[in-house]
Formats: sequence, structure tokens, C-alpha cells
Amino acid sequence: MNAGGVDRARELEVFCAVAASGSFSAAGRSLALTPSAVSRTLDRVEARLGARLLLRTTRALTLTAEGKAYLSAARRILADLDEAEQAIADQGAPRGRIRVSAAVSHGRLCVVPLLGEFVRRYPNILVDINLSDGIVDVAAGQADVAVRAGPLADSALTARRLGENGRTIVASPDYLARWGTPRTPHDLHNHNCLNFNFRRIEPVWPFRENGTDYALKVRGAIEANSGETLGQLALDGVGIARVGNFSLGDAIAEGRLAPLLEAFNPGDKEVFHAVFVGGANMPARIRVFVDYLVERLNDSPAKPRR
Repeated sequence: MNAGGVDRARELEVFCAVAASGSFSAAGRSLALTPSAVSRTLDRVEARLGARLLLRTTRALTLTAEGKAYLSAARRILADLDEAEQAIADQGAPRGRIRVSAAVSHGRLCVVPLLGEFVRRYPNILVDINLSDGIVDVAAGQADVAVRAGPLADSALTARRLGENGRTIVASPDYLARWGTPRTPHDLHNHNCLNFNFRRIEPVWPFRENGTDYALKVRGAIEANSGETLGQLALDGVGIARVGNFSLGDAIAEGRLAPLLEAFNPGDKEVFHAVFVGGANMPARIRVFVDYLVERLNDSPAKPRR
């Protein structure tokens, strides 16, 4: 990657460091370069490309559209180069850092418990996991693998199915003793129904009755962005919740929560996928991690196989 005395790999490394740190000084410190050397490197890249990659002001550095595209490509190239060198150094054994993104509840309950065995299998892989309900841009290099729920948007990314998750309406025996047990969906109008707060639609729960599907608007005193939170509130006797089965754990089997209105459950499912940049040059560390998730989670995200 050295053409005419220019170290292209070093240029990519410098550009990625500037984009990550937001300043020439910080990038220089991380790479043992002076700020002026960093600036000259970026000037040289922009001159060769004939495009501005960064907008520079006294306050901040901002990536242009061309800069964002170049950054995505640069990260992939450096990752591939690192993977190739590491594979040769370790005779092909998967190694290196893998950045994983997952939603908070599903990640904590279903993905994190699997990591111990994975790193025992692959001691040369460092798993860098970030739990957040925000969506990361895998194509732009913000993560190597993202575990996502629900329908996937069309993209050039590769997705592998990790299983599906149903939903159950639950309440604690204490709540039901105090407020009564709903026998039909319409009885929920007299109950404190705990809801999610992140959907930009009306707070409705789906039901199926006599072969007909319909949605019922419900109300309650608390809303949250996590099924695990709603499940805990139901355990505390605060109200009735409709949450993913994976967030219920053993609470139903142990009698700490009671399933409600199962005769009216429409059986809707939420599918989970591992999303990543595929292709022939996919690093081995990503391939073995995705294979492992499929092995342990496929068709059973509610309770990972141990």
C-alpha cells in the first residue's frame, strides 16, 4: 500500500484517528505525530482525492458526505488488514477486537450470558459490547455485529436469523388479588396497563378473538423504554404488562407472574437477527461470533442454550 513513497495504510489510520477524536492534536497524540504532521497528511489525502473530507473551523472538525464515505471504507480496509496480519501471525486462528451492539434488555438477558463461553473458546478475540437502544450504523463501521429485533430495512448488510420471541400479558398474583383478573381483553380498561414509550403509535395491544385480529387501546400510570423494566413493575404489583417472553425469565414458572388472556393471544412474533458486513473478506472473528450466536440463540432467544 505504498505508492510513490506514500503509505496509504498510515493515511487511513490518521484519518480514522482524526474522525474518532475530533481534533488533530488528539489524533496526533494517539499516533505519536505532531498536529502539523496530521494536518499535512489530511491535506495530502484530500489533494489526491480531489475532494474535501473535513470541514475545519476553530471550534470543530466535521466530516463531509465524502468524508463519511471515505471513513466507512477506511475502517473496513484497516480491519481487513489487521485481520490478515493477525491470521498469519497466529496461523489462522480468529483473533482481534469485535465490536458488538445489542439492545439493553435483550443484550443483558440473552447475549451477555453467552460471552463467557465464547471467550473461552476463542481466547484471542476481545469482545467489545455496547448495550444501547439506539441504532448503530454497521455499514459505516460503528459496530462489527448488531443484534436487532423486528423487520430489517433493505441494505447491503448481511443478516442471520437468531430466532424469534413471542409476547405475553402478565401480572403478579398480588396485583390480581387486589384488582381482579381480567377475563376478556375489554376488561383491561379497568386496569393499570404498563406500556412502552418509544413507539410513535397509539398504545394498543393486539388480540385475536373468534379468528379476528384487532387492537385494543390501553392506558396506565407508567411507560418505559424497556420490556425488562415493565416486567419488573409487573413483578412489583404495579400493573399489567405485555412484554417479550425473553424478559420474563422464570417468573411465570415460579409463580411470581401469571399469564393473562392467553386465549386471545394473537401469537405475534418478533424476529431477532445478527447484522454485519458479509462477503468473502469478512474477518474470521466476526464469522465465528455470528456462528456462535446462531448456535446458542437460534429459535430460542428467551432462554439461551447453555
